[in-house]
Amino acid sequence: MIDHLSIPTSAGSFDAIAAGPEDGRPVLLLHGFPEACLEWEHQVATLGVLGHRAVAFDQRGYSPGVRPEQVAEYGIDTLVGDVITVADQLGWGRFDLVGHDWGGAVAWWTADAHPERLRSLAVVSTPHPAALAHAMKTDEDQHLRSGYLTEWRQTRVTERRMLDNHGEGLRQMFDRRISPGRIDEYVQRLSEEGALTAALNWYRAGRPGGKIGKIETPTLYVWSTEDVAFGSVAALDTAAWCTGPYRFEMLEDVSHWVPEEAPEALTTLLYEHLTAH
Repeated sequence: MIDHLSIPTSAGSFDAIAAGPEDGRPVLLLHGFPEACLEWEHQVATLGVLGHRAVAFDQRGYSPGVRPEQVAEYGIDTLVGDVITVADQLGWGRFDLVGHDWGGAVAWWTADAHPERLRSLAVVSTPHPAALAHAMKTDEDQHLRSGYLTEWRQTRVTERRMLDNHGEGLRQMFDRRISPGRIDEYVQRLSEEGALTAALNWYRAGRPGGKIGKIETPTLYVWSTEDVAFGSVAALDTAAWCTGPYRFEMLEDVSHWVPEEAPEALTTLLYEHLTAH
């Protein structure tokens, strides 16, 4: 049920997985760190069976064909530009956008910059960037949760720590919440020459210069109670940054890795959201 695509752009070719009829309602899914488009395999396959045209692509740095060395090539404007370019290459005028982790951040910024292109927005784990920024300043719990960002942005020693001992540092992030085989695949991908540095360049490219506004696009936000990266303060405050139809769903006893740890529950929520809008 899953097709493997190569999506050519002026920046290079993005690898992707896809399912569903070519004329189905288009849904684009964005993965996070340290994963790849395969994190959406269950959602892509199921949405395809339900008649949607679902595509998830390996984003900049994760696709070998789009792996620039310069940190400046991983700024948020460029990442948002990739989303629009991929949609254009797929022939999609308007589409539904789904994102998790860093892909969720890109999804928020895309909804802010290009609301006319989105039919709906669904974000998993990652709060609205303004809600997160405020929580990092005012909530001690979120400040502590986000402490890793300083290290990852400032040192190249991080690559060695993550990849030493057969990628033990990367493996520990998943806390055995998803299948060992899938973790092996992520570690193998990020062990390719330059791949992990490219993925970490998302963190090192610097914070966005402009301010993000409130989101008018119909939005589903899914947060899980065992998420180690994002606490409840930013998650609950996200509602204040959505002025259009908004639905918040909390998954109990689920970690940060929602698409793979709770695939059926998340896919059901996504389908309900798409059906409602």
